[in-house]
Amino acid sequence: MTTTAASPIPDRTAREWRALDAAHQLHPFTNYKALAAEGSRIITRADGVWLWDSEGTRILDGMAGLWCVNVGYGRREMVDAAARQMTELPYYNQFFKTATPPAIELARTLADLTPRGLDHVFFTNSGSEANDTAIRMVREYWALEGQPERRVIIGRQNGYHGSTVAAASMGGMDAMHNQGGLPLPDFGHIQEPHQFRYAPNASAEAFGREAAGWLEEAIQAIGPGRVAAFIGEPIQGAGGLIVPPPGYWSEIQRICANHGVLLIADEVICGFGRTGHWFGSQTFDIRPDIMTLGKGLSSGYMPIAGVMVGERVVRTLFELGAEFVHGFTSSGHPTACAVALENISILHREGLVDRVREDVGPYFMERLGTLRDHRLVGEVRGRGLMAGVELVRDKAGPTFFTPVGRVGTRCRDHCFANNAVIRAVYDTMVMAPPLIITRTEIDTLVDTLARALDQTERDLPKLIP
Repeated sequence: MTTTAASPIPDRTAREWRALDAAHQLHPFTNYKALAAEGSRIITRADGVWLWDSEGTRILDGMAGLWCVNVGYGRREMVDAAARQMTELPYYNQFFKTATPPAIELARTLADLTPRGLDHVFFTNSGSEANDTAIRMVREYWALEGQPERRVIIGRQNGYHGSTVAAASMGGMDAMHNQGGLPLPDFGHIQEPHQFRYAPNASAEAFGREAAGWLEEAIQAIGPGRVAAFIGEPIQGAGGLIVPPPGYWSEIQRICANHGVLLIADEVICGFGRTGHWFGSQTFDIRPDIMTLGKGLSSGYMPIAGVMVGERVVRTLFELGAEFVHGFTSSGHPTACAVALENISILHREGLVDRVREDVGPYFMERLGTLRDHRLVGEVRGRGLMAGVELVRDKAGPTFFTPVGRVGTRCRDHCFANNAVIRAVYDTMVMAPPLIITRTEIDTLVDTLARALDQTERDLPKLIP
């Protein structure tokens, strides 16, 4: 083992790294006993859409890290932006009536980039913190408006909005609610607009109206005078890559407006080009009062997120409010803001958002469409460079696998063994590669999934009674 002046990280063997990891680190969303027995895969470097592990194996990253590395790995421009800012001013806070040029410039840039009317931003460090902030802001808004009883925020089943106690309560993930006494009071959930599961034989338009109507039913059941806001991802990501049917979002918007309910668009996954537009709200013509951002804001190069706030809420906070007693040590971190600005510049310079919409996004969906005839594939769905391939026991009906998740997990493991990162959400294989992915690399990703599907099919007798 050696340590050089250039790096405080020593050279270790893969075995040594795994042993130290098991001895000292607690991973997120992990079965610790199982991971300790198996050992982690140690990722040591990356370039473009490719990762390398500590044993020298090259791996295609079909998940852009965790939905975030939109401009790809190894961008020297991002490193240089961070170095320049760290040399000039590595850190200062946004408290005590102070601000820094990178935070101000990023705020202005986001006001120009996001849908019309979202002209103010509150910076956070993660999507979880952004959604937690939105909760505080929504409830403060209604208190200032003289309606403090309007506290209930409605989300959707299998919606994911983060893992803080409040954000997890707002989300609709049962596994998260089963730990820590969640959800907290004053959160409600409606069914997600998952047509393939709930109404596969209905027309898309009819199901869109029905699914949006579940929000109207929930508002009436809770009491219109108690509902503060509705939150949804334009496309649900971690809940199984659920693409809303036509007309769903326009009807949701009408219902919110009819009851004066604030509309929050969670763009943490969909934002910054993932759907073929800068934001999923533009893809589905959503006009939110509040929009939460993260992940692709810096392509994961630095932790940064934010809450875009519309005029309706801002006016009340400015005119009726006193101190908003909320914030984080690293809110508006100058180095993170500088990196985010360079990230947005790359997206503009290289036309990556248009490229997703007009070139690689359609090609990605076309290639995934070739998997529809596979015995295990019930549906292929997606938009831009985010897609899900749902596995079923029988296409007729369809009939889903029980227990849920066992087949998807096995398919995921085969993908990993074939050196491609593809995620399993329940029994849906989910992909969201970097926006710089080439057609050839898309072919490799889809071919790897096809091979994993064949291997999984051969394993079915051992997986499903």
